[in-house]
Amino acid sequence: MSISYTEHASSARTLVLGLSLAQLVSWGSALYSFAVFLEPVEAALGATRAQTSLAFSLALLAEGVAAYAVGRRIDAGHERAVMTGGSLLVGFALLAHGFVATLAGFYAVWALLGLGMAATLYPPVFAVVTRRFPSTYRRAIITLTFLGGLASTVFIPLTDWLVRQWDWRVASWVLGAINLGLCVPLHAVLLRGAPGPAPATGAPGGAARPGGGLTAQLRGPVFWQLGVFTVLLMAVAAAVPPHLVSLLRESGLPPGWAVALPASIGVLQVLGRLGLYLGERRLDVHATNRWAPVLIPLALATLLAGSGHVWAALPFTLLYGVGNGMLTIVRGTVLAQYVSAAHVGALNGALGLPLALARAAAPLAVGLLWTPGRGYAAGLGLLLVLAVLGVAMLWRAQRQALALPPVA
Repeated sequence: MSISYTEHASSARTLVLGLSLAQLVSWGSALYSFAVFLEPVEAALGATRAQTSLAFSLALLAEGVAAYAVGRRIDAGHERAVMTGGSLLVGFALLAHGFVATLAGFYAVWALLGLGMAATLYPPVFAVVTRRFPSTYRRAIITLTFLGGLASTVFIPLTDWLVRQWDWRVASWVLGAINLGLCVPLHAVLLRGAPGPAPATGAPGGAARPGGGLTAQLRGPVFWQLGVFTVLLMAVAAAVPPHLVSLLRESGLPPGWAVALPASIGVLQVLGRLGLYLGERRLDVHATNRWAPVLIPLALATLLAGSGHVWAALPFTLLYGVGNGMLTIVRGTVLAQYVSAAHVGALNGALGLPLALARAAAPLAVGLLWTPGRGYAAGLGLLLVLAVLGVAMLWRAQRQALALPPVA
């Protein structure tokens, strides 16, 4: 039996707050730390930028390959085992990261981290709150991402400080210990009493789809159009973090600012989500879904237009931070709104392989396109094209979804 957000407000707040704290740690230690580890690992292993970028791509590939199985397990009511096990894997993989001495070991550790991310980051936790709060999942997701959005703000400076105080190996051990000491017990305690499998229903909020079975939903054009949107925008989102510090340094920013501005993106993400939270009852949700993702291509276009100039860094950071914060909510809710809330875990998981391939290829492609003479200009151009195409597919899917008659 699912928990009502109104009848059990206290327990609901505890659950969402605890899961938010776990998201802060999981995102910060397993994903954003890579941007700080990049250069010291290259120096220690004698690796090139393309070689280290491959490790991050392998993590994203492993995450995507595991996504469908994770989603099906959560839809079946096994969220506690999935997310607790994922936190254990992330923690032990980070401990192992501190011992790697070869590129092969580096790749193996990041592949394990990818499996852990599949069970701990936004897709599984969004499925959890969608199942537990069927009538208010969008508000729960927005609330959940407030702390999660601060992951870069907390963990980029923290990881950088740990690396400067000791080295990247000690930093890895500290991050692993935080996962084992905090995320594992949070998931193990808070996710008890999961609701069982939900009956097949249309999406709440007006865009219900005829034919509520999972197979029918997977074959529908709205799902695949939203899938293309998700794959392309998430490829962009995956490509930026591992290169962000180096990219901003190329704009002429001092080293301190090149760390501070990426860290500020977390605050800007939270501000974007706060705007959605405060305006949720006043703003049209479909208009928000349509226009919020546009900030991502605008940010990339700004940085590309001012490539190599300090003045472009600040508006890029502002647009990208706010836009990425809002994009997280949009991509986390559109499948439930326009396809099916009952199967949201499996629907997200079905995108796992194409999403994995795109997210794995994008950071590697940006690394390969980097040149000493032109820097990241070619990579930014590629990301801009992907973002524009993705937004266009979202608009098309939304028009088609809202034109279909709801289930009687």
